[in-house]
Amino acid sequence: MRIKLLFIMLLAALTAGCSDAPEQTSVLQQDFASLEKTVRGTEVRWHMWGGSAQINQWVDTFVTSEMKRLYDVNVVRVPMDAPVFVNKLLTEKAAGKTTGTMDLLWINGENFKNSMQAGVLFGPFTDRLPNFSAWYDPQKSAHDFGYPVNGFEAPYGRAQFVFEYDTARTPTPPANLAELADWIRANPGRFTYPQPPDFTGSAFLRQVFYATTGGHEQYMNGFNAELYAKNAPMTFAWLGELKPHLWQQGRTYPKDAAALDTLFARGEIDMAMSYHPAHAQMKILEKTYPDTVRTFVLAEGAIFNTHFTAIPFNAPNKAGAMVLANFLMSPEAQLSKFRPENWGDLPALEVTKLEETQRKAFDEVDLGAATLGMDVLSSAAVPEISPEYLELLERDWDTFILGH
Repeated sequence: MRIKLLFIMLLAALTAGCSDAPEQTSVLQQDFASLEKTVRGTEVRWHMWGGSAQINQWVDTFVTSEMKRLYDVNVVRVPMDAPVFVNKLLTEKAAGKTTGTMDLLWINGENFKNSMQAGVLFGPFTDRLPNFSAWYDPQKSAHDFGYPVNGFEAPYGRAQFVFEYDTARTPTPPANLAELADWIRANPGRFTYPQPPDFTGSAFLRQVFYATTGGHEQYMNGFNAELYAKNAPMTFAWLGELKPHLWQQGRTYPKDAAALDTLFARGEIDMAMSYHPAHAQMKILEKTYPDTVRTFVLAEGAIFNTHFTAIPFNAPNKAGAMVLANFLMSPEAQLSKFRPENWGDLPALEVTKLEETQRKAFDEVDLGAATLGMDVLSSAAVPEISPEYLELLERDWDTFILGH
């Protein structure tokens, strides 16, 4: 039902007109120094996932203070899940609403694809951002979950999936998916994962999909419905067999990554997971996790991706959104959020392009004992899957695991 409703809304959006083309042309033709002057005294509303207190604090302190200091721009963080603001945009375009309320979006690959197909994003704007031109590799941010970006998204961070465990409780973590299954059966009630479509829970689902069906390579040539139909049953058989051994016997799942963190911190479960390799170290620094917590990846690999910001087609402050997107890509912002005490988010820029003092600052960031080395993470990295696979996996998880 959810997919059918989205399809109907997409069709409605595609048939609706948009009358802000002159404004878009004007903003895209201005030089960036002019944009920085015109946005002074304005407000930028950044709609983003709000499930992490640490990320929220970084935005509400560092980002807001620096944007005010540098550009006299007031940044307002608006917590909202991506599917909600995408549906809002689809509805607004279908209704012909050319001036909305959202300026910048933190958007993921699945929702980016749907938004692009519906024509509800502004751009291309990325090549107008000085920091992108100076510090980024366009090829590394050319696709989002396999879908072409074409300048409609600005990269601002990288993520990679890791598991978290407490060495005081679990001296040796599983090395591969088979060992993880054995561990779950041997420790009933001590493992769970967030309920998809939570992005961490969905990432775990994709990890299992890769590992139970022979690896990621077969999925890298675009969506193949026959291949999915053939392979997906193996994934849901693995998940279904282990369901009775999970926390709460698999009758319920944490609603999001923050709820999973809480269970792990309380000692109700013995493993957690994150899409940010330095997340565990950040939790140690804030005294939420004990200092015996460490992270690991499975032999089958660890999914990585780039996260992006995008601008709605009817953003009331497109210039301000571009200035904020550019700031988030700056070496200063990238360094700040790289530090585990702030966020621990991996930088999206090319550190090798920086000046020596800037490179040294990145090199000197202490990621802590809980964070795997970049060599380990790099060797384990596997790319994201196409959005069509993601949508089917989340739908079928509801059907075969929850029984909806």
